[in-house]
Amino acid sequence: MARIVAAVAAVALSLTACSASPPALRKADGFDRVAADRAAYPAELDQLRASARKLGAALLADGGDAGNGNVVSSPGSLLVALAMLRAGASGDTAAEIDGALGLPAQHRDDAMNAALASLEAFDGDPGSVDEKNLPARPLLHTANGLFVDKGVPTGEAYLRSLALYYGTGVYPVDFQDEGATKPAIDAWVNKNTGGRVKKAPAEYSRDNTFSLLNSVYFASAWKVPFDPKDTADRPFTTAAGGQVSVPTMSSTQDLASVRGSSWQAVDLPYAEGFVMRLVLPDEGAAMPGPQTMADAASALAAAAPAPTQVFLPRWDHKTGFELRKVFARLGLQEMLQTETDFDWIQPGLQITQASQFVNITVAEKGTIAAAATQINGQAVSGAVRTKSIRFDRPFQYEIVHVETGLPVFMGRVSDPSQAGPPPSR
Repeated sequence: MARIVAAVAAVALSLTACSASPPALRKADGFDRVAADRAAYPAELDQLRASARKLGAALLADGGDAGNGNVVSSPGSLLVALAMLRAGASGDTAAEIDGALGLPAQHRDDAMNAALASLEAFDGDPGSVDEKNLPARPLLHTANGLFVDKGVPTGEAYLRSLALYYGTGVYPVDFQDEGATKPAIDAWVNKNTGGRVKKAPAEYSRDNTFSLLNSVYFASAWKVPFDPKDTADRPFTTAAGGQVSVPTMSSTQDLASVRGSSWQAVDLPYAEGFVMRLVLPDEGAAMPGPQTMADAASALAAAAPAPTQVFLPRWDHKTGFELRKVFARLGLQEMLQTETDFDWIQPGLQITQASQFVNITVAEKGTIAAAATQINGQAVSGAVRTKSIRFDRPFQYEIVHVETGLPVFMGRVSDPSQAGPPPSR
């Protein structure tokens, strides 16, 4: 199953790493992405939604590096990345991921493919968005990328699964060559997030042999924009109980809104296809968990729009996450420790890094948000890396008689372009 990626012509694609722009992602020849019908997987999609809410709750509970209580995360991006990783898992790790996240027992990749295909109805180029004049029709761009070390065997079956269900090609690179590979990965992230995430969220390591990425970019105007003239400084009670004055937008429009036992919620629509779902706990009540968010979604789906006045502060937040901590709290210990259950991806692959970076801007005209999730690994056993030594600086050499060990010749090359003096006779 495991072959050198460069030799798997039907699945692996060549890469010319470039710091100026990311390489074009092409589909693997002979493995076109399969068609997906969302209506065929209703139960599985329900499970994926529940999985995303569970991941979202874990990310918010972790809090990331924000340090001020403001947290923004992308459970959707993380779910896709973990589903891609799960496609190459086996044994106890596969069972652990399924159990911890509540992933579908069957048709997992089919359902994810169907969900991604539905989102692609709003696909576009993030680079085309003018953030001062947001698109009237929402733009949602998702991308999946896989960078693998070309000197380490990577499973053909795994690459085929990513091509069939996630539309993902592969970039064989040399992780030892940081000067070429790091800019290529950063450029991929920058391009697919419209420049809002300029580099890969995980710190670069030459020891890695595998880097899986998902990115999400969203930009849309509100269906009914807020009038900037109605924005005013209004009081806001912080989580610590203090009170601050913040620029707060206001608007009255026909909206779906509901009240629960200890919360109220409203759907604020974008121009098409998306809403911002806002859930406000009662004073003294806990922040909503996954079940409350699911209950709010069900109630709002059945609610008829009615005239509703909304006061909403503007915000501009960013958060970075060290995801291995989040995984550990979710009970994914085997996934973090195994050196055998990802052999379908690379022999001896072990997860070394996992990070997410997210930012969001919410204002009178609409919303812009971007996220990048990265899961890195290293083939720590069972794999033979193709070594590369570049003699591109001064070096010394010997010509040795092997049996005696006698160095018959010894020299130093400081400038191979310069010839020596003519031999004397």
